Amino acid sequence: MRVELKFCGLTRESDARAAAELGARYVGVIFAGGPRYLDPGRAREVLDAAGAGVERVGVFGRTDAASIAAVVRAARLDIVQLHADPTVSNVRAVRAATGARVWAVVRVEGELARDQLHDIWEASDALVLDSKVKGTLGGTGASFDWNAAEHAARVHPSPLVIAGGLTAANVVQAIEALSPDIVDVSSGIESSPGIKDHARMADFIDAVRRAGVLR
Repeated sequence: MRVELKFCGLTRESDARAAAELGARYVGVIFAGGPRYLDPGRAREVLDAAGAGVERVGVFGRTDAASIAAVVRAARLDIVQLHADPTVSNVRAVRAATGARVWAVVRVEGELARDQLHDIWEASDALVLDSKVKGTLGGTGASFDWNAAEHAARVHPSPLVIAGGLTAANVVQAIEALSPDIVDVSSGIESSPGIKDHARMADFIDAVRRAGVLR
């Protein structure tokens, strides 16, 4: 079992550079509102700081495919991450409009059944499991019950990403429970929303590295 890392909710060039230097495979910015929101021009500046060889991810809420395509071009995104409970048709429309890979987010609340995941997982380039918290799409620091999702997450038609409340203290436990391909962290490496703590970033990646599963 080997995993890759995504540092998300970046708002500063220094944090993007640190993410790349520490070995993150993906860096993410938020277009879905909230305290980490960036406009496309600013997002491009932040993502550019990560340099070549790091995949650029944009996180979107309820936004139409044409609008997402404009942001993909402006920010030079490689991957679109769709929150707000996307459907299979949403995924296909965004892929057709952007030419980018599309990650679909399923927000978990309680027990997760495999049939809840099958169609959206088949349609997307990766499936993201995140915590469902009323009134927000993510970035809350809340985790879901990894053991309750274990059975549903065993079948991998495309890569599995886990997010929601991950920290250096619990990321290895989450990996052991769900065997993801990618772990996605935002609030767990911050000193305040959108402001990454480079020591926490290093601690997070060191925890994964010590577990011997870093890809």
